[in-house]
Amino acid sequence: MATLKEITDLIESPSKADLELISKAFSFSEEAHSNNKRLSGEPYFIHASETAKILAEYGMGASTISSGLLHDVIEDTPVTSEELGKEFGEEILFLVEGVTKLGKLKYHGTDRHNESMRKLFVAMSQDIRILMIKLADRLHNIRTLSYVPKEKQTRIAGETLEIFAPIAYRLGIRKLSRELEDLSFPFVYPKEYDDLKKIVKRQHEDSVENLEKFLKSIKKALAKNSAPYIRTEYRVKGIYSLYKKLKAKKKNIEEVHDMLALRVIVPTIADCYTALGVMHGVWRPLPGKIKDYIAFPKPNGYQALHTTIFTGDGSVVEIQIKTEEMYQHSEYGIASHISYKGVGKKNKRLESLDWIKQLMPNTKSKDSSTKDQARDVPHWIKDLASHHMAISQEGMLNEEIKKDFFNHRIFVFSPIGDVVDLPIESTPVDFAYAIHSDIGNHIAGAKVNNKMVSLDTILKNGDIVEVINRVGSKPNIKWLEYVKTSIAKRSIRSAIQKLKKEDTK
Repeated sequence: MATLKEITDLIESPSKADLELISKAFSFSEEAHSNNKRLSGEPYFIHASETAKILAEYGMGASTISSGLLHDVIEDTPVTSEELGKEFGEEILFLVEGVTKLGKLKYHGTDRHNESMRKLFVAMSQDIRILMIKLADRLHNIRTLSYVPKEKQTRIAGETLEIFAPIAYRLGIRKLSRELEDLSFPFVYPKEYDDLKKIVKRQHEDSVENLEKFLKSIKKALAKNSAPYIRTEYRVKGIYSLYKKLKAKKKNIEEVHDMLALRVIVPTIADCYTALGVMHGVWRPLPGKIKDYIAFPKPNGYQALHTTIFTGDGSVVEIQIKTEEMYQHSEYGIASHISYKGVGKKNKRLESLDWIKQLMPNTKSKDSSTKDQARDVPHWIKDLASHHMAISQEGMLNEEIKKDFFNHRIFVFSPIGDVVDLPIESTPVDFAYAIHSDIGNHIAGAKVNNKMVSLDTILKNGDIVEVINRVGSKPNIKWLEYVKTSIAKRSIRSAIQKLKKEDTK
């Protein structure tokens, strides 16, 4: 069980009020759960304390950590909402009730995964901290899944792989998504897990010694060229992530070059490019494997330079070059921005992410206008919020929405360089509706990379798309056969229904 000291020691510079709040929540939860046991036979409070510890590890504030300690008291103990609100105030009551609602999934014949995702999306649009508590709750449950009856293990692990891990990844919390994936994998695909684990162990033993030697060569090359760096290290690809890559690309493990990757952490963005120049000056890069995620970040905000080079001994290795801030974001994602570590300091990351504060009713920025906040909200999170009403009315999450947010994504660009994030196999019509419904409704043609194309053309990563609008152009029902985004499908159906009503007048 996580002790109070273990939890509070993880908090950077907590105030006296923070410590008092967490201590009070710790004691209250321990007393409330005193008669509750887990399936393992252990006191239930262990789960509450471990959930709070995970939240502290991810840099959450005192209110979120306290809510983690209290997240099950309304559902599993005699404590009422009124009592909790009286003891801890409206903010913590709001967070605990949000998590409680996520736990009360009523399927009624609908697909449980869709229903779970609907609840999560709604919670995310209300306050991102509710989702963080739920992810921490799920992580501890997966860590202790072996105590759950076997018939439930596959369902819970499958739901984690299909819903919770992808959401964590989409929020950029790669450290969390990786653990959720790797702990769930053996319960869902036991044979595949066992087979792959043996292969990975063999590959790992063969490669690590060579990698450590090569790291020394990289350090020498950087020092020789006076290229500043903070540290070098290597990382092992998550076993489930490796499984997905092998399955999707139908490759042999020998063809996967990023199973073990080297990281070079440098002080500044300029140093990233300097380090890349040093690497390519000493070792030959593999054609087509140089990726600039600094200029063009991934949809979840990930930034780094990636290059795959020939080491000179017949092998190839991927090198990731990033700043310390990029590294922290790649591991902790949105969690690194909604933490309160920057309180009292100049925190540029928080300043540039007022859209997160907009999702947090009790922490809205007084310095930023609503207009500025709306501008900074990532496209996909705005879509989640816009689906709120439609999802609530339908009572389940449409499969199209699920595909939108969790399939692989592509970046395409407007002629002036604006980046639009779309699902794979999207078309110029999807692009047009992603910009604005009026642009989609009046699209008459499109240019991709300065060439005229048909509206059903499949867009590729990096395409420059120009939409040609005409006043008299109207949506065509045939577009529904090839558009991929739910926002495009919904807008097309709505526009066609409106046109039919006008025709009958």
